[in-house]
Amino acid sequence: MPAPATVQGRALRGIAIFEAFKGVMVLAASFGLLSLLHHDVRHLAHELIAHLGMNPDGRYPTVLLHYADLLERADVQALVLLAVGYVVLRLIEAYGLWHNLAWGEWCGALSGMLYMPFEIHHFLHRPSAIGALVFVANGFVVGFLVLQLYRRRDTADEGASTRR
Repeated sequence: MPAPATVQGRALRGIAIFEAFKGVMVLAASFGLLSLLHHDVRHLAHELIAHLGMNPDGRYPTVLLHYADLLERADVQALVLLAVGYVVLRLIEAYGLWHNLAWGEWCGALSGMLYMPFEIHHFLHRPSAIGALVFVANGFVVGFLVLQLYRRRDTADEGASTRR
């Protein structure tokens, strides 16, 4: 059943587009990660820093070099498998939300709730406006999807009571 042309239907479609976008972005990042497999990532980071004329001892170059070192020691195969799982979950969720399916709402609400403890922990240890915005936005999405599930249940209950 397609999403109705209501505010709720448009919101579901907006969330579906956002979830699909997140999946596609992680897929693109995974391809970028795979393209670095047989390269000296630290050397590439140094070249980028030099090309941009940045001070190698500055804050952002130091962070870049730190992550370049982490990437060289990381189990890339495990990272790619996790990314593929994430992409599949996001695209399945987006499909379910786009078509106004209850399991899509369940998938979105549950997966969104999984992130909330990590977002709270991150915000408590490194407070920022972006961290707060991410938490609030995720909270709105989860709250909206839970509300949709309650509405769906109430509608089903009303239909069952009128058939008796």
